[in-house]
Amino acid sequence: YKSSHFMLLKMRYILRKLLLGNVSQLSKAKYNPIQKRIRNIKSIWNNDHQDDNGIEKIVRLFLSFSQLLFPGIYIKYLAAKKGHEYQDLAMDSYILVKVAFPIVILWNHWQHNPWLVGMMIYVLLETVLYIPTLIFASDLISRPRSYKRSILLLFLNYLEIIFAYAVLYSCGNYLNKPFADNLDAIYFSIITSSSIGFGDFHPITPIGKILVSTQALLFLFFVVLFLNFFSTQIKSKGYFDHENKE
Repeated sequence: YKSSHFMLLKMRYILRKLLLGNVSQLSKAKYNPIQKRIRNIKSIWNNDHQDDNGIEKIVRLFLSFSQLLFPGIYIKYLAAKKGHEYQDLAMDSYILVKVAFPIVILWNHWQHNPWLVGMMIYVLLETVLYIPTLIFASDLISRPRSYKRSILLLFLNYLEIIFAYAVLYSCGNYLNKPFADNLDAIYFSIITSSSIGFGDFHPITPIGKILVSTQALLFLFFVVLFLNFFSTQIKSKGYFDHENKE
């Protein structure tokens, strides 16, 4: 009994060390994630940090407010009560679930279930709106503790978009020929997102053309704008750093 109890504690320690690292002693934040978002909306409304107006201000207000319409901020709010690391871990898990969701739909051939597809589109909208919110409408939101982690999560967001569009493409006969299997749907989504277009599949209906066009635009947003924004923030010290001395 003592041996099994010791092994259980050891496994718990290893998992805690693996997933949480060294739990920091950061002081509890003055405002929770929901309060921060509401203060951020007020800051944009009152022009506290930027003298914007017209369409710029409207877009910034919309982006900031949109995060209150999705579950991510409420998951962050609940996890933040336990600590910063648990908040990060909860969001990592949530993003992985969002990536896996369209894969599960494809795997089980649930593309024609309107409730599941509608739920997938709902969380996909959260992803699409969250990234521009970070860049354009986070006046009072503190910067992330790790930009490297932000890049990794951004890549997972991009995978979510690829798999979600694969589901959308397989929902109807939008292309010149039907997919032989789900791999064809994922393949077409990948080549569309990378703007390659080999010509073996191409849209022939208005809905198909809209889906392809929006995915191509999202590719430009993510790669040209968002990845460039986050990559310029990274400051690393490692093997190739001249200041890193043995």
